[in-house]
This record gives sequence, C-alpha cells and structure tokens, in this order.
Amino acid sequence: MSEKELGRKWDCCLADCAAKIGAGLGLGIVFSVVFFKRRTWPIAFGTGAGLGMSYSNCQNDLRSHYLLYNNIPKKE
Repeated sequence: MSEKELGRKWDCCLADCAAKIGAGLGLGIVFSVVFFKRRTWPIAFGTGAGLGMSYSNCQNDLRSHYLLYNNIPKKE
C-alpha cells in the first residue's frame, strides 16, 4: 500500500469518525431531552455507538488491502 493511498484512507476514516460521532452525539442529546428527562446516558450511548461504528469501518477499510476477495466473479 502506498503512502498516498494510506493517507487517503486515514482522511476518510477521520471524516467518517467525525460524522458518526457527531450524529450519535446529536441523536443522544435529542433522545436525552425528549424521552429520558435530561439524563446523560443516552448522550454517552449515542457517542459510543458512533465511535464504535466508525472504528469498525476504519478497521475494515485499512485491512481491505490484505484481503483476498478478487477471486469472486462479478455479476453482469
């Protein structure tokens, strides 16, 4: 994997992480205010879920260079 490709993947991972954490934080705040009487656990849960999803996506993206799935025929 070249340095340029690795840098592109890291940029995508950081952007994905920021978007998912922001969305989880926003949904956590909304659920906290509307449904759970301003408790803090929905905010922490939403942020953690966003962080976990982005970590999993980044892990799969960075490991995709080592996977051998090119043998699967494409459907046309």
